Amino acid sequence: MKINYPNSFWDTRYATDDYTYGVEPNRYFQQCLDLIPTPGRLLLLAEGEGRNAVYAAQKGWSVTAVDFSIRAKEKALALAAGKGVEIDYFVADIQQFDMKGGAPWDAIALIYAHFEPEMRTAVHQKCMEAVRPGGSIIIEAFNRHQLTRSSGGPKHIDMLYAKTMLQTDFAALDAVELLEATVFLDEGEGHAGLAEVTRAHFKKPLQA
Repeated sequence: MKINYPNSFWDTRYATDDYTYGVEPNRYFQQCLDLIPTPGRLLLLAEGEGRNAVYAAQKGWSVTAVDFSIRAKEKALALAAGKGVEIDYFVADIQQFDMKGGAPWDAIALIYAHFEPEMRTAVHQKCMEAVRPGGSIIIEAFNRHQLTRSSGGPKHIDMLYAKTMLQTDFAALDAVELLEATVFLDEGEGHAGLAEVTRAHFKKPLQA
């Protein structure tokens, strides 16, 4: 059964002038990105209203963002212009987006990019193929304990993440960090309060 939300859901979610998840970057994404010594080419999937893309561009990264929602793109480009930076932004089905067309990427990030299982594994496989040797994949997502929380996220258990799930999906990569944690989110009205998350920072080996 298909459980992904339609594009119209996200266009409606982003319809207001306010930024649903705020304008500051996700803290874990920021932390991981700041550990990478040299800015390069970054791909952000399910990027939404642009908070992470704009932060990365301010840090010198060449940023490409992808999302289902045209309204998300409009707000992301407005945020970027207000901060004096530029980002590339594609409105596309993420599963169909040609990641290899811009490969190899120095880093790929999926911040609260929740997909149904079949789509998730396909997207993660494409990420592994598209990131350069030595490059990073950064993930933060809600885990299955989030169903007891009201701080955001999908209510379908199959769209929530687990540490073991990511170990399997990214078995070919090295885990710099992989954990589940209870955190306090202060990311606009969309992510507010105590939350149960899975966090991961993977690196692609320099040699297979």
